[in-house]
Amino acid sequence: MSEADARVGRGQVVAWGLWDWGSSAFQAVIVTFVFAVYLTDTVGDDLPGGVPASAWLGWALGAAGLIVAVTAPVTGQRFDATASRKRSLGIMTSVTVVLTAAMFFVRDEHSYLWLGLVLLALGTVFFELASVPYNAMLRQVSTPATLGRVSGFGWAMGYFGGIFLLLICYVGFIAGDGPERGLLGVSTDGGLNIRLVVLLAAVWFAVFALPVLFAVPEVPRTGADPGAAAAGVFGSYRVLWRDLRELWELDRTVIWFLAASAIFRDGLAGVFAFGAILAVQVYGLSDSDVLLFGIAANVVAALGAIVAGRFDDTVGPKRVIVVSLLSAVVAGAVLLVVSGTAMFWVFGLALTLFVGPAQASARSFLTRLTPPGREGQLFGLYTTTGRAASFLAPSLFGLFVWAFGADRAGIGGLLLVLGAGLIALLLVPAPGEKGSKEPAQAPAA
Repeated sequence: MSEADARVGRGQVVAWGLWDWGSSAFQAVIVTFVFAVYLTDTVGDDLPGGVPASAWLGWALGAAGLIVAVTAPVTGQRFDATASRKRSLGIMTSVTVVLTAAMFFVRDEHSYLWLGLVLLALGTVFFELASVPYNAMLRQVSTPATLGRVSGFGWAMGYFGGIFLLLICYVGFIAGDGPERGLLGVSTDGGLNIRLVVLLAAVWFAVFALPVLFAVPEVPRTGADPGAAAAGVFGSYRVLWRDLRELWELDRTVIWFLAASAIFRDGLAGVFAFGAILAVQVYGLSDSDVLLFGIAANVVAALGAIVAGRFDDTVGPKRVIVVSLLSAVVAGAVLLVVSGTAMFWVFGLALTLFVGPAQASARSFLTRLTPPGREGQLFGLYTTTGRAASFLAPSLFGLFVWAFGADRAGIGGLLLVLGAGLIALLLVPAPGEKGSKEPAQAPAA
C-alpha cells in the first residue's frame, strides 16, 4: 500500500459521503418534489399571459443545463490545474446553499415566479458544478481496492439522505389539507410552510457539506495538464480541445465510455422520472402508495449500490454495470406485460434495485480510467455528456406513448435507451483489458 493509500481512513470516506447525504436536500426537496412543484402548482398557477408556469420552469432548467454543459469541463480542468478542488467545492456548495435559502422569499403570488425561476436555475448551475470536484475527490478518499464500495457508499448516502429529509418535511410541514400543515401546524399563508421547508433544506445541505471540507486535504499540484493553470477563459477551451485530441490519439477508452455512460445514465434517470406517472396511470397505485413506493425504491436502490460496490472492487465496474443494465431491461420487459399493483411493487422494485449499482459503478469506472490529476476535467466532461444526452429518455418515452396510444408503451422507450447504453458499454474495454490502460497515464503535453 502506498503512503497516499495509507492516509485514506474511514473518517474521510464518511465525511465525503455526508456531502452526498446533504446534497439530497437540493436534489429531492428543491428540484424534484417540493420547491419546483410549489413554483408551478401554487406560485404560478394563476400566471397571466397564456404560457403555463411549467413551461417557464422547463425553459429555466434547460438554460441552466446549457450553462452547465458548456462550463463544467473547463471549470473541472481549472480545479485540478490550480490545486483548488476542495476550495472550489466549498465555494460552489456555499453559493448553492445561499441561493436555496433565498428561495424563502418566493411568496405564493405569481409576481414571485420569476425570482423563484432565477434562483432555481442559478442553484442548479452551481449545484451541478459543485458535483464535479466532489466526484473528482473519489480517488482521494479511496484506494484501488476500495474504489467501488466507496462510490457505492456515496450513492447510498444520497438516497438515504433524500428519504430522511423528505419524511421530515412531509410530516413536519406538508401533511394535511387545512390552512395549517404538518405536526408543527405551520400556516400555508403566502406559502410559508413550503418556504420554511426551503430554509430547512439549505441548513441541511450546509451542515452535512462541512465535514468533507475539514477531513479531506486539498489535492496537490501535479502538472498533469500543462498550460491549464495559466490559461484564461477562452484559453481553457483550447487546452480542453488539446487534451481531448491527445486522449483520442493515445487511449480512446475514456471517450467511448463517456458516450456510453451518457446514454445509459439517461435511461436510469428516466426510470425514476416516469416511475410515479406509470404507477398511477398504468398500475393503479394511489397517491399515498406512490409516496411509499418512492421511499421503498430509494431504499432498494441504495442497498443495491452498497452491495454492488463490493462486487465492483472484485470483478470490476464494467461487469457490475452490464449485469445491472441487463437485469433492469429484463425487469422492465416484464412490466410491459403484467398488470396490477402487486406486480408493479415486485418488478418495479426489482428494476430500481439495479439503478444504484449502475450509477455508482459508472463513477468508479471513470475514476479508474482517468489520468491522475485530471479527475476534475474528466468528471466535468462526464457532467457535460450526461447533459447532452438528457433528451433521450424523455423524448423516447413520449414518442412510444404517442405512437402506441398507451402510457404503458413508454416503458418501451426507456428500455430502448437502456439497451442502447448497454450495447455501447459492451464495446468499451474495461479498465485493465486490452485496449485500455490501468492506471491511466496523463497524455503528454
